[in-house]
Amino acid sequence: MFQFFSLLALCTVARLVAAAPCDIYASGGTPCVAAHSTTRALFSAFTGSLYQVKRASDGATKNIAPLSAGGVANAAAQDSFCAGTTCLITIIFDQTGRSNHLTQAPPGGAAQGPEAGGFDSLAAADGAPVTLNGQKAYGVFIPPGTGYRNDATNGIATGDASEGMYAVLDGTHFNGGCCFDYGNAETSARDTGNGHMEAIYFGDITVWGSGAGRGPWIMADLENGLFSGFNVKVNTGDPSVTSRFVTAVVKGQPNNWAIRGGNAASGALSTAYNGVRPNATGYNPMKKEGAIILGIGGDNSIGAQGTFYEGVMTSGFPSDATENSVQANIVAAKYATTSRVSGPAVNVGSTVSFRATTACCTTRFIAHTGTAVNTQVVTSGSSSALKLSASWNVVTGLANSECVSFESRDTPGSFIRHFNFGLLVNANDGSKQFHEDATFCPRAGLNGQGSSLQSWSYPTRYFRHFNNVLSIARSGGPQTFDSATSFNDDISFVVGAAFA
Repeated sequence: MFQFFSLLALCTVARLVAAAPCDIYASGGTPCVAAHSTTRALFSAFTGSLYQVKRASDGATKNIAPLSAGGVANAAAQDSFCAGTTCLITIIFDQTGRSNHLTQAPPGGAAQGPEAGGFDSLAAADGAPVTLNGQKAYGVFIPPGTGYRNDATNGIATGDASEGMYAVLDGTHFNGGCCFDYGNAETSARDTGNGHMEAIYFGDITVWGSGAGRGPWIMADLENGLFSGFNVKVNTGDPSVTSRFVTAVVKGQPNNWAIRGGNAASGALSTAYNGVRPNATGYNPMKKEGAIILGIGGDNSIGAQGTFYEGVMTSGFPSDATENSVQANIVAAKYATTSRVSGPAVNVGSTVSFRATTACCTTRFIAHTGTAVNTQVVTSGSSSALKLSASWNVVTGLANSECVSFESRDTPGSFIRHFNFGLLVNANDGSKQFHEDATFCPRAGLNGQGSSLQSWSYPTRYFRHFNNVLSIARSGGPQTFDSATSFNDDISFVVGAAFA
């Protein structure tokens, strides 16, 4: 009898351990109606495609599935498919079977995206590497101008219907732009009024509401307002996020809504707000429309940035107990960081030069004339001033210690940074924006030579020389210097010793 009950207990534990987030929501009576992740399956039995990537070299696409049922994404399949080129994430598949897939967001009332037809940009497939229980996977790194959307959904809450949602995000990647959201939005990509959205927001914007401290905060985007509590400018119960990985929760039902959050790598969820709807006009009852957005506002506001790993939307208002079980599952997935750097070492503390590898230009090196970064012919007989302008100190990345920044040897305190996608040498002003603009992640050269220098903040883009002028470029992108011709050669540089 003891053996029987021991086996029964072990089987029960095994089922609980095997349960994935959407299994847990279903057992709580609030099933997932959308489930998105590029890192893992969100149902224990799911074996289908998690996301699709498209490579620049030939336009081919590949769907990436989990390694096993309910498992982590097959990052090796992506790495193999994208070897020697760059890839974009074109589709984030819905795992529920309702076809609530996320694809490239179209233009909206607030903004036209930067791509053809005003569409938003797509995310780099390799911009957000992580590990889950030691297995490599990729998240969705979203810079300003990038966004995903589905305006024709199935089963997503409308009107004042109850719903819940969570997202696992990078707690260190954010800004004060509008609006890094995941959740329920307008089906027209237009601002149709108060209460027409219910989405998770993450960032440190203070135009509407805010939480305690300096941010970032988990808030709710309810359209024409980011709310941290009951119609207050500051809810001190909504803390600034300090963890590298964050679980963000928003849920709503008639005249009641809540914000919850926690460290996605350890610990439990806490409740920042649970109470009545805001008393401003239009928020009670809600008028939700049922579209799904990621990385943008409901009207296609595209000024925000953030990183998304996984998230779901439910039918019905989940209990705290159900969400607590989901949080335990997320913690058990053991999200951890891993480096974007690869290829030949570009060591912090070294002084270096960068030689072009394109056949036309193998005597040219990255240098600067005033603030403009360009390529110039540099030889042993060049002037001391030119040699110095083509020499760079490698320092720890100003925005991310896994990557690097390049300080000018002849202008100490000034660094290579991007601005409007051009490269400049500017003095470090100490701002978060400058630090992000001046951080780059060396990768193995895409043409097989040297290194390619990937922008930390726009990982679809790399150092490129085009007509001898340096920019951050994306193969086939909307800028003139994004031309696909000789792209791999133009973004590959041999890293050598500094001239001076």
